[in-house]
Amino acid sequence: MTLIKSISGIRGTIGGVAGKNLTPIDIVKFSSSFASMLQKRGGGADSGNITMVVGRDGRVSGNMVKQLVISTLQGMGVNVIDVDLSTTPTVEMEVVRHKAQGGIIITASHNPKEWNALKLLGSNGEFISADEGAEVLRLSDDGTVQFAPVTELGTVQTVNDGLKKHIEKILSLPAVSVADIKKANFKIVVDGINSTGGAAISELLHALGVMEVTVLNGEPNGNFAHNPEPLPENLTQISEEVVKQKADMGIVVDPDVDRLCFVCGDGTMFGEEYTLVAVADYILGKTKGAVVSNLSSSRALRDVAEKYKCECYSSAVGEVNVVAKMKEVNAVLGGEGNGGVIYPELHYGRDALVGTALFLTALSLRGNGGGSDNGGISEKSLTKWRSELPQYVISKNKISLRENTDIDALLEMLKTHFAAEKINITDGVRIDFEQTKEWVHLRRSNTEPIIRIYAESATSEKAGILVGLITDLLN
Repeated sequence: MTLIKSISGIRGTIGGVAGKNLTPIDIVKFSSSFASMLQKRGGGADSGNITMVVGRDGRVSGNMVKQLVISTLQGMGVNVIDVDLSTTPTVEMEVVRHKAQGGIIITASHNPKEWNALKLLGSNGEFISADEGAEVLRLSDDGTVQFAPVTELGTVQTVNDGLKKHIEKILSLPAVSVADIKKANFKIVVDGINSTGGAAISELLHALGVMEVTVLNGEPNGNFAHNPEPLPENLTQISEEVVKQKADMGIVVDPDVDRLCFVCGDGTMFGEEYTLVAVADYILGKTKGAVVSNLSSSRALRDVAEKYKCECYSSAVGEVNVVAKMKEVNAVLGGEGNGGVIYPELHYGRDALVGTALFLTALSLRGNGGGSDNGGISEKSLTKWRSELPQYVISKNKISLRENTDIDALLEMLKTHFAAEKINITDGVRIDFEQTKEWVHLRRSNTEPIIRIYAESATSEKAGILVGLITDLLN
């Protein structure tokens, strides 16, 4: 059983001993510390009189955790807007819509059902900064949090139109064409992974004019039908259903709907690394500007940017780092290779809903060849698009280390060994082999005695050889 405290929030397994798992005591402790931090910083409100938005995914423990969070915030004198079952990007947008001073998303993202987490948002609807996160951790340790007297307890307001407002804003984007999507007459299968994505994505699709939608695992009961991380080995059910139904594609999200990947009509994976790449291929064709991804994401994004004579920048791993870099370079698009799309014209957060709308618009505009019996897009159009994008394969690995291993010394050794190559030390060490268009990225884990090694090349065999080379050097 595990409890992980970080500057971006707290996550852990439900039950067990306080301080070592995510127990009610820990939930109260960190919710009150976050509220205290916002109150101390003012947030534009009178002392203690702030507003916070609370939402959750469909996990088994979600309602229990939500009740604890809301009661704690009330006890801190915070007025709570409860959006209940929702998505991470929707909660982010609700913070801004209600002019709240912060928000808490109750979700452990792609972790198994025994996990849950508190993800912390600032008044801009974005994840809090490193300094703010450190302050929350300090307050949780020093025991100085003060609760409100009975005359100053917070209120609770239930709001249930957040998803509707979210979708309305997506439909109003100039880059989203409902008319073209409707004309394409898509037939789509959705995997809702027994969380909020089934309802959210299907409601979006209907609003976009997609009438033939089948939802698998649509009940948001948290009893995930398979491992919730949207990786190929976990998506056999939807792959088989797409082929069985002769659908144009499948859409897969994680439990809190900020990661997105697609299944082609023949049941093969479009590839979560290529969600952002494909959307960039569309957006940069319409609007020139910079794009950003993290150092562990595919080089394909850089190649697409170069195709449109645009700049591609890299950030440290983590959404908050990608967003910071996007703002620095005024990027028109950003995200991560895990299927996270950030479209700042809507908001600065990974958003599978806007990613879906942009992807379907792009595909519908490519589909003038048609080909399917119902007049829509044939599966060849989706697979053809994938074949036209830069072709790379990523190998993701980790090396377990002895307890007292000097990881910094190992990384310094690699920098010296590959000094002739392009080196980036923003987050660990990334080595780019420009002549062969290969790269390898090494990062230390903050929670385990391991080094993560991601390598990319033209084929899986070549990526594996690169990982083997690095592993041998480390050993």
